[in-house]
Amino acid sequence: MSGAERDRLADSGEMTSPWRLWGPYLAARQWGTVREDYSADGNAWGYFSFDHARDRAYRWGEDGIAGVCDRHGFLNLAVALWNGRDPILKERYFGLSNGEGNHGEDVKEHWWVLDGTPTHSYMKVLYRYPQAEFPYADLRRLAAEAGRDGREPELSDTGVLADNRFFDVTVTYAKAAPDDLCVEVTATNQGPADARLDLLPQLWFRNTWSWGRDARRPALIAATDKGWTRVVAEHSLIGRYTLHASGHPTMLVTDNETDEIGLFGRGRNPSRYTKAGIDDHVVRGAADSCQVVEPGAASQPGTKAAAWYHFDAVAPGESVTVRLRLIRGDGHGRAFGSTFGSTMDLRRAEADEFHGGPPVTQRDLVRRRALAGLMWTKQVYRFRLRHWLEGDPANPPAPAQRLGPGARNVHWRHLDVADVLSMPDEWEYPWFAAWDLAFHMVPFASIDPAFAKDQLLLMCREWMMHPDGQLPAYEWEFGDVNPPVHAWAALQVYHAEDTPDRTFLARVFHKLLLNFSWWVNRKDPEGNYLFEGGFLGMDNIGPVNRSEPLPAGWRFEQSDATSWMATYALHLMRMALELARHDEAYEDVATKFVEHFLSIAGVSARFGSASRGIWDERDGFCYDLVSRPHGDGTVESLPVRVRSMVGLIPLLATAVLEPWVFDELPRFAARLNYLLHHQPEFGQFIGWRTEPDGRRRALLSLLDDDKLHRVLTRMFDEREFLSPHGIRSMSAAHRDGLTVEIAGRTHWVGYEPGESRTPMFGGNSNWRGPVWFPTNALLVQALHTVDTFHGDAFTVELPTGSGRRVTLGEAAGELSGRLASLFLPGPDGRRPADGKRVESGDSPLWSEHVTFSEYFDGDTGEGLGATHQTGWTALVAVLLAGWPVNG
Repeated sequence: MSGAERDRLADSGEMTSPWRLWGPYLAARQWGTVREDYSADGNAWGYFSFDHARDRAYRWGEDGIAGVCDRHGFLNLAVALWNGRDPILKERYFGLSNGEGNHGEDVKEHWWVLDGTPTHSYMKVLYRYPQAEFPYADLRRLAAEAGRDGREPELSDTGVLADNRFFDVTVTYAKAAPDDLCVEVTATNQGPADARLDLLPQLWFRNTWSWGRDARRPALIAATDKGWTRVVAEHSLIGRYTLHASGHPTMLVTDNETDEIGLFGRGRNPSRYTKAGIDDHVVRGAADSCQVVEPGAASQPGTKAAAWYHFDAVAPGESVTVRLRLIRGDGHGRAFGSTFGSTMDLRRAEADEFHGGPPVTQRDLVRRRALAGLMWTKQVYRFRLRHWLEGDPANPPAPAQRLGPGARNVHWRHLDVADVLSMPDEWEYPWFAAWDLAFHMVPFASIDPAFAKDQLLLMCREWMMHPDGQLPAYEWEFGDVNPPVHAWAALQVYHAEDTPDRTFLARVFHKLLLNFSWWVNRKDPEGNYLFEGGFLGMDNIGPVNRSEPLPAGWRFEQSDATSWMATYALHLMRMALELARHDEAYEDVATKFVEHFLSIAGVSARFGSASRGIWDERDGFCYDLVSRPHGDGTVESLPVRVRSMVGLIPLLATAVLEPWVFDELPRFAARLNYLLHHQPEFGQFIGWRTEPDGRRRALLSLLDDDKLHRVLTRMFDEREFLSPHGIRSMSAAHRDGLTVEIAGRTHWVGYEPGESRTPMFGGNSNWRGPVWFPTNALLVQALHTVDTFHGDAFTVELPTGSGRRVTLGEAAGELSGRLASLFLPGPDGRRPADGKRVESGDSPLWSEHVTFSEYFDGDTGEGLGATHQTGWTALVAVLLAGWPVNG
């Protein structure tokens, strides 16, 4: 396809390309992250709190509202606001820490990403700012009073947004060139009365000089004169930039330094002005807290500056606008001349062109908003583990507990990241997570395949992947285990391009060989092809924490871990087969993985510990096992009879061998025939079809046709897994709860369609009933894959008991439709995902905006958890576009 944005993408295959230098890479929250936690006890939320963020310099990153920065994270631009009533400047979004929220950490603000393009030539964000004093204390109190069984109190519950008494602040970025950003900030009074507003666009440098490792100090100098106002920023790496500010704002300059005196009671500060200096001047009227630049004068060098625009009374329905222009070098002679408006208009039109035209239908709107939010998940992620573990020379030595046995991330000293990464959520999860990122790359591949490939390779690079082959899970504990979906994501990205990139496929394949070996060596301790793995990203899905050891002698053998590994083997087989078409050296590797799959399949069905596999013939379902050996050589093994997503993951272990495999790769075909001849029990995991031309196709599947029918009967039963909006993570048949015995102890577990009622894993996500997009998308594709083999020959009842039979392709389409329906207005005109939140009201000010949540109520579809999860929830964009395709 042609178009200006696609041309820019074609010229920006490398992540260091000029058009990728600036983007929405500034975090929405840096406080409360592991990176900023230097405590002895690992309490990240307590060590660096929201209340500290105003006064305290960050070590590894920055945060702001609707902000951008360069891809190195050195120079940052964002919007601050004040309504004349708040106790502090609104410089960052507010939310509750894990201990404050009644369901864990929880942001208490409203903002939406409205539009964007992959090179960030155009970006648009809307932030909703209350006109009354922001109710920080009320939100903390309401959450404490709600308790775990109560709904999460939201900003609207405080009454602060009544009668639309808020400003809609729209921030639009358009690049006139890769290093020339036109910025427009427009605030509209949606309330019934005049309201005061102060807009303070801020430009600042990340503090890199206070830690004793690099003494070089960048500088900002603000100056005003007749007809112009500007800030000149000088940095040793990125050079000089000039920020122009329209009109005649008051220029304020301070330093991005910690207020050691005010915050910690120490004897002196590192510089005269501190990070909170602008806040102190504007909100508290402190005369000497920052530099105030007089007309016609220039400031002394600083590291943080603001252009202060004061609007004493914005009338109802009226808007105020300020313009900024950030450009490399000494600036632009006519920064706000005709080129500013024409750039805005041109980039907006190019965004429409790139996305196939302006949104016409609700489906168009949902898809475009999902992709816009997905692009905004990109953040600079800097973290050098050895420096973090040891502490910095300018600070006291690291507490001994940080380096002792069992300390957080102590075995990941090699990790050294300074890249732009796609984050799970802008605020609640502002760090990468391996399996989240893999799912993100599927919709990313539809708009920016170069970025998708880069991200998947990056996770496997030597500064990320552990030397033993493990992929880092997430910042909170890199050594945790996420499901092995990296190979799956790589295949999706590979097949998304018209001209497949075999070099990419080979590069990621070689690294995943190491990761597969790590799984085999670490998570199959008995060598019996039944795998462990721990929580595997599905947090509280089990009656107990599957990452914690069982009583002495007992161990978990997990249905999902075993099935994930069978699926992983098939994905690596498919990658090897594809590569073998052009390099015969890969053919033997493909046979290795088909054999590994068949070995796992055999054990999962009927072998394994105590001659019991994960398949339960009585229930027609797959379960976790708990096992222990006895002194006489026998093994006791018992199923954990809880019907959950754990038992649906086996559906994913499926792959079709197309006729070209047998035509082009004779050694692979010969080895497969040899295995089936000498181990005929493997035949139950391979189905065959003969095409009209006499060529053969094969279906590899962990579940044979009979088992598949039985599992799908439960999955499509509305009394169990099938909800109006997707597949639940636990069967609704467990609504009344059930008790199960695990390792001699009795535990209770039950279907919980909404927020979690258990504090397990922090209590801020729930896999005991809600609908989750990532696993649902995998199920959609698995159904589609089996359908490409069976076609009309395999049908199921949908819903179970209805008498209506459909093909698996039709079932995949219906499941996609149910997932998409979360965001589309129903018969009552409301989106199910809006639930009972303020967005579900009659006001178009709310209903026109789509919120993409982390997961969704298993009964109602209401969005829950993190509220800016346009990472894996952005999969709705490809579902609406007809994904999956054959490949």
